[in-house]
Amino acid sequence: MAFPEPSEDFTADPVELFFDLAFVFAFSQLVHLLLVHPDWHHVGQAALVFVLLWLPWTQFTWSANAVPGNQRSVRILFLVGTAASVPMAAAVESAFDGGGALFAIPLAVIHLMALALMLIGVETGTAEFASAVRYGIPNAVAMVALVVGGFLEDGARAAAWILSILIVVWATIRAGRGQWVIRPGHFAERHALIIIVALGEVIVALGNAVVDPLNAGEGFSSTAVIALVATGVAAAILWWSYFDRVQPALEHRAEETDRADRGRFARDVYTYAHAPIVAGVILIAVGLEQATLHPNESLDLAFRLLLLGGIALFSGGIAAGIYRAFGVPATERLLVLLALAGLLTIGSDLHGVWLIVILDVVAIVGLVVEHLRIEVHSSGGDPPEVLHAHD
Repeated sequence: MAFPEPSEDFTADPVELFFDLAFVFAFSQLVHLLLVHPDWHHVGQAALVFVLLWLPWTQFTWSANAVPGNQRSVRILFLVGTAASVPMAAAVESAFDGGGALFAIPLAVIHLMALALMLIGVETGTAEFASAVRYGIPNAVAMVALVVGGFLEDGARAAAWILSILIVVWATIRAGRGQWVIRPGHFAERHALIIIVALGEVIVALGNAVVDPLNAGEGFSSTAVIALVATGVAAAILWWSYFDRVQPALEHRAEETDRADRGRFARDVYTYAHAPIVAGVILIAVGLEQATLHPNESLDLAFRLLLLGGIALFSGGIAAGIYRAFGVPATERLLVLLALAGLLTIGSDLHGVWLIVILDVVAIVGLVVEHLRIEVHSSGGDPPEVLHAHD
C-alpha cells in the first residue's frame, strides 16, 4: 500500500462513491419509515438510526483521507464495506423491531474496518499514529456497546446505542488535541457526494408522485404537474444553497487553515456540521413527498413539522459550518428559516402544491438577497473571507 505525502491532496476514488450507494438505500428506508409513521416516537428512532449510520460513513471518509482509494487493497476494503452495508441498510426500518442485530453487527464491522484502515494509513511512531490509536480504542468500545444493544429490547437497546454514540463523540472531542492527516480537497468532495446522495431522496419523492398515479391509471391533473415542477425546483434550490458558494468556500478555508488546526476544522465543519445538513435533506424529502403525493390536500401538522425540522437542520448545519469557518453569520438564510417557520405554522389550510410553491419563492428571494449583498460587499472591497472563495 502506497502512502502519499501528508501535504498531497487527491480526489475521491469511484469505489468511495460506490460505497455511498448503500447509504442511498438506508436513507430511503428512513424516508419511508417517517412517511408511514410521522410521530415523535418514530422520529426519535429515525434520528438515532441516522446518527449511527453517520458514524461508519464519516469514519471511512477520515480513513480514506489518509490512504487514496485508487489502490486495490483499499478498494477491496471499500467493496467489503459496501457488501456489509446492504444488510445494515435493509434493517434500518426494523432496527427497533426485530432487526437490531442485523443493523448493528454490519455497522460495527464497517466502522472497525475503517478504523483499521486509518491505523494502516499512517506511519507508526508518528504523532498521527498516536492520535489514531487514542481515537480508535474508545471507538472499539463504542462498537461493542452498539452490537450488545442490537440484542437488547426497546429502551435498553436505545440506551446502549445512545451510549455508543456518546463514546464516539467524546473520542472525537478528545481527538481534537491530536495531529491528523487532512487533505482538504478530498474531504470537501466526499461530503459533497453524500449530500448529492441525500438530495437523490428528493428526486425519489418526485418519482413516487409520478409512479403511483400512473400505475393507478389516473393520469395527471394540472395541480399535480405544478407540484412536480415545484418539488423539482425545491431540489435545485437545495443544491444551489450548498454547492454555489458554501461548498467551495469551506474547501478554500480548509486549504488556508494551518496543518496543525486542520483536524479540528475538518471535525467541526465536516463531521459535525454536515450531519444535520444531510439529515435535513432527508426530512425535507419526507415533507415534499407527502405534499406531492397529495397536492390538493392540506399538509398535516406532523408533515409540516418534519418539513420545518428538515429546513432548520439543513440551514442550521450550513450556518454552523460558515460561522465555524469564517466567523460570519448566514443572516439571510436564518431570516428565510424564520419566515418559513411562520408559513408552516400558520399555513395549515394551504394545499400541498401551494405550500411548496411558496417555500420555493421565499427560499429563492433569500438566496437572491444574499447574492446581491455579497456582490455589493465584494465591489466595496471589504467582504468577509467566505465571499472570495467562490471566485
